[in-house]
Amino acid sequence: MIYARPTPSQEILLPVKPAFMVATLLAALLMNLLPLSGWWLSARPDFVALILLFWCIEQPRRIGFVAAWLLGLLMDVADASLLGQHALAYSILAYAGIVLHRRVQRFSVTPQVLHVIPLLLLNDAIVLVIRLLAGGDFPGYPYFAGSIVGGVLWPVLAIVLKLPQRPKPDPDHA
Repeated sequence: MIYARPTPSQEILLPVKPAFMVATLLAALLMNLLPLSGWWLSARPDFVALILLFWCIEQPRRIGFVAAWLLGLLMDVADASLLGQHALAYSILAYAGIVLHRRVQRFSVTPQVLHVIPLLLLNDAIVLVIRLLAGGDFPGYPYFAGSIVGGVLWPVLAIVLKLPQRPKPDPDHA
């Protein structure tokens, strides 16, 4: 008997384990702290924002403002930046992800990029405006390259983070 394989948007996934969500957010935090310089630094996306946005879209009832605020404070301390700038930006990003989660989930993974890139650009713009208001210098337009790279990474990220949720194939229906 031949069974039609459901499309990814119709596929029924297993529940996400909270430990997996926490592990991905901690891994993103560590990836943000990698010591990079030059164009690598400007091309590196804000992994915490990217993973936080993913979980706010996929699991809006489990990840939200508290996680965004705490991760933002951790990033502020780790970057030795103005306390609260990442917390505010991540909270607004979480709000946008939660509000738009049904709309974004209606699209397949690749068109979701058209929603993700503006949200990541908004996150970077909030951090930049706070830095400028605090007296910092404008870093130039390559500062926003990480948002574009984050959007390009979104399809791969969505596939990889959903792998543990996919049910194991039934050998009887192979």
